[in-house]
Amino acid sequence: MLEKIAAASARNPQAGRFVLTGNARCFSAGADLAVITVLDGPAAYRFAHRGQAALNAIERSPVPFVAAIEGACLGGGLDLALACHARICGPQAYFGHHGARLGLVTGWGGTQRLPRLIGSARTLAHLLAAEGWTADAALAAGLVAGVCPPAALLNAAVSAPLPRISPSCDRD
Repeated sequence: MLEKIAAASARNPQAGRFVLTGNARCFSAGADLAVITVLDGPAAYRFAHRGQAALNAIERSPVPFVAAIEGACLGGGLDLALACHARICGPQAYFGHHGARLGLVTGWGGTQRLPRLIGSARTLAHLLAAEGWTADAALAAGLVAGVCPPAALLNAAVSAPLPRISPSCDRD
């Protein structure tokens, strides 16, 4: 699926932007842990490499990608959101890399992209403690550009100026 998303800008170079979203419960929880835990070394390398290549293509796309996030945005799903050019969320969004609890490290570039947004110290603390952020904490940390009511989320992601999502979505 990541590879198909990443190829969207090549297939549609005239698009104004691509908006990635999930549903009210989950933007993306990332890779299936049942699949990851049974991979041997070479297969795990190939899996990580394919994910990295897809997310690098999204990040480098000349057509902007915007993540409209509601619900869980975890692990590889957070890596996907971080590869987007902008992120906006609803009030029930929850972000995290809980790999330390599972003995895993994100393999799709989150360890490189996250410090660019929130700084190295916050990133290290987040990854080691495996704690997440609420929507308000993500906004305060600089992870998302705005928090919108669910009914306004997609419209803001589709129409807001880039790279900064409209401050009108920020909460007081």
